[in-house]
Amino acid sequence: MQKTVFRILALVLSLFPGHDLVRAADSTRIHLIPQPVSVTEKTGSFLLEPGVTIVAGKNIPVPTVNWFITRMASETGITLQGGGGGKRRISLQILASGDQDLGKEGYTVSVKPSEIRISATNAAGIFYGMQTVLELLPAGAGTMVQKAKIAVPCAEIKDYPRFGWRGLMLDVSRHFFTKAEVEKYIDEMARYKYNTLHLHLSDDQGWRLEIKSLPELTSVGAWRVARTGRWAEFMPALANEPATDGGFYTQDDMREIIRYAQDRYITILPEIDVPAHSLALIASYRGLSCTQLPYSVNAGYRNPTRDDNVLCIGNDSVYMMLDKIFTEMAALFPCEYIHIGGDEAYKGFWTTCPKCQRRMTEEHLTNVDELQSYFVKRMEKMLKTKGKKLIGWDEILEGGLAPEATVMSWRGMKGGVTAARAGHEVVMSPWDFCYLDLYQGEPSAEPPTYGMCRLKDSYTYDPVPDSVDEKYILGGQGNLWTERVPNYRHAEYMTWPRGLALAEVYWSPKSARNWDDFIYRMEKEFVRMDKDDIKYSRSAYNAILIPKREADRNFSVVLSTEVKGLDIYYTFDNTNPDAFYPKYTGQPLKFPVGATDLTVITYRDGHPVGQIVTAKKEDLARRVNEGHHVY
Repeated sequence: MQKTVFRILALVLSLFPGHDLVRAADSTRIHLIPQPVSVTEKTGSFLLEPGVTIVAGKNIPVPTVNWFITRMASETGITLQGGGGGKRRISLQILASGDQDLGKEGYTVSVKPSEIRISATNAAGIFYGMQTVLELLPAGAGTMVQKAKIAVPCAEIKDYPRFGWRGLMLDVSRHFFTKAEVEKYIDEMARYKYNTLHLHLSDDQGWRLEIKSLPELTSVGAWRVARTGRWAEFMPALANEPATDGGFYTQDDMREIIRYAQDRYITILPEIDVPAHSLALIASYRGLSCTQLPYSVNAGYRNPTRDDNVLCIGNDSVYMMLDKIFTEMAALFPCEYIHIGGDEAYKGFWTTCPKCQRRMTEEHLTNVDELQSYFVKRMEKMLKTKGKKLIGWDEILEGGLAPEATVMSWRGMKGGVTAARAGHEVVMSPWDFCYLDLYQGEPSAEPPTYGMCRLKDSYTYDPVPDSVDEKYILGGQGNLWTERVPNYRHAEYMTWPRGLALAEVYWSPKSARNWDDFIYRMEKEFVRMDKDDIKYSRSAYNAILIPKREADRNFSVVLSTEVKGLDIYYTFDNTNPDAFYPKYTGQPLKFPVGATDLTVITYRDGHPVGQIVTAKKEDLARRVNEGHHVY
């Protein structure tokens, strides 16, 4: 029987911050993120209750089965029993042969009244099928009476990913996150079928990985003076001030993180950022910079005179030290890649450094771009001797790309296009679609950061540009830089729900994307996140304020929303509006004489859904002057 439409009247809850987001009418029982390739809903249900058994094929790893049993118990209060004697069971099956579409990570899920069957060509697909079965549980199932019967809708699902690289990057240098927090992030990623966690392990603000042959990297480089407040406005370290803020992962810590990730079919991609962003390394070993001046680890301040945070490419000691670092990393990380950064290198010191100039002469290099290219190519050869591939940010293109390098394109799509057309593999992470540290809504209602990447920006972008062969696009990832993310709760807030959008971009068929349907499914996911105490942003429900220049040299303000069907109420009189205030009708608004603030709120179905947002006239005027209309 083809998909049956069920219409169930849902309880409409008020949408004040902290309450679940729901919709008035539920038209289907299945709400999955990322959207599978094919879903056929059937009549009937599989009743999950005590006594349901689990049967696993012999090729399925025991940790994978145990993970599923544990998660199911956590979600429902029901512990699946081993063996196949029960009247209802969950079966896990590795296919000896079959549907070639499934590939390495695809799966099928068949839900019938007597059995849930997950089939795949290998264990990764079984794991992703498990995630789908968990999502088939009613949202908030864990809040039901323990050990009650829980109805899982009957369905036939076939699914496989569009891209093999589906990642998130967590910057643990700018702010350190504990092993337990990284593992929690891995758990949250696994729910949405991500398979790569890129850890940014070094930068000017901290070195985060134990290198046994270079102990000063963590005894010095992992620590900075403590500062709280607005990033980039902190004071540098005072004379003799102790460095107490930071931390690092021992190699045993990292092995545990790697194993934890592997059990969830996630690969850890390590990054050591060179030749720039290296102040923590230089602070630990001062002879590695061109100036060889003493520096402390940057505490989060902006230095207009520019610290020398770039390694001296003409210094042989740099390569000896990097060889030690990458030797230990290659032995520690199973990932086939090591990320070397390569971004934002200030080359001014190289132009005057005798060692760098001598290197240019010896290698017949005509400019400092070629000098950086020399460095990257040397890094590639070094990593290759250790059985690893090099990947770096798109600046590694400058001066000529290393022969086998993979490019992670962040400055828009252009670098990825250039690399792909030259036959290099690419991971797409353009900042305006994938940077999770950017504003995701009206800046006056958000913690301070920079730039703008709305939920819809992330959801509607495509990683494969026109005229580029898709075979060179490995996939993509969202990047969470943490200069302005001082704690784990805020890391969650910045990741979700944009991380949901990107999960669907990288997994689901392009033809399956539907913004309105995604919003509906996202709201169901919010119920699960609330149950699990995951912090997420509701910024997509806030009003968007767009100032427009008028002919009289003043400006007007156009209001809109990302989510359809919302009503906007506003005021200029410094009070907080509700549904009894003026309703926005689509006509541009002008500030009345004497008004200094515009305050707005969004409603849906008669209930507030967004935050009260107040924007000052002077800030809106500045956006017009600076061209930031998109805010």
